[in-house]
Amino acid sequence: MEVVSAPAEMQRLAESARRQGARISLVPTMGFLHEGHLALMREARRRATMLVVSIFVNPTQFGPAEDLARYPRDLDGDLAKLRRIPADLVFAPDSSALYPPGAQTWVEVSELTRGLCGAHRPGHFRGVTTIVAKLFNLVRPHLAIFGEKDFQQLRAIQRMVRDLDFDIEVVPFPIVREADGLAMSSRNAYLSAAERRDAQALSRALFAARDRYAAGLRDPQALCAIAAEVIATHPGVQLEYLEAVDAETLDAAPGAGRPILLALAARVGATRLIDNVVLGDR
Repeated sequence: MEVVSAPAEMQRLAESARRQGARISLVPTMGFLHEGHLALMREARRRATMLVVSIFVNPTQFGPAEDLARYPRDLDGDLAKLRRIPADLVFAPDSSALYPPGAQTWVEVSELTRGLCGAHRPGHFRGVTTIVAKLFNLVRPHLAIFGEKDFQQLRAIQRMVRDLDFDIEVVPFPIVREADGLAMSSRNAYLSAAERRDAQALSRALFAARDRYAAGLRDPQALCAIAAEVIATHPGVQLEYLEAVDAETLDAAPGAGRPILLALAARVGATRLIDNVVLGDR
């Protein structure tokens, strides 16, 4: 496994691999890897002959009051896990290498990022799509895998790839959950034991609405109310939003007969967590 930090070297290696006929898969991460990340990498490993994993805590997707400084980092531990996958190449650049002085170009998906997390984290998705576009240009992957926990991010990247004619297959991967139902996230490391118990209410709320959907309930607001009722029994959970939107367009009013994304964000203590379920056939 090779570790590369220089963007020009990453691009050189990718171009060389392509010339030799490699099929390149990319899994972008911010590090502090957990089993959810590793599941994406195993799928990427299965689909390609060369697996590239990026590790980069992207400063442009954090707001001024968010947790950039305390975001968990463990490069040595990450590399040990990646050797077991195994990854072929790890791209771990410095911030100054990807955002040199004077950089002023952004990639932005305008409509898909207005609601949900976009309404509460101004500039977040602009930072995400910009860094992913840069990674696509440097790694030159044939496919890239993104988890469905960050569902709005997934849709924004799919739209960017379509609109800008990237020759890349974006592969969604289902949410990986802990045994207690909590969606795996690097930020789960922030939770105390009591906060962890409260955080389980997020998945329980979504699963309660999913059960009612399976029983025939289709009204989006009623499904939200069912989920909200579960969360209300946990005063340690402060909802930021809980919404039912069209799972394809993220429009606030799901089309008749179309799959529904039931998505939420909440703070448990000082930690912001997100989760979702998709209701209906896709």
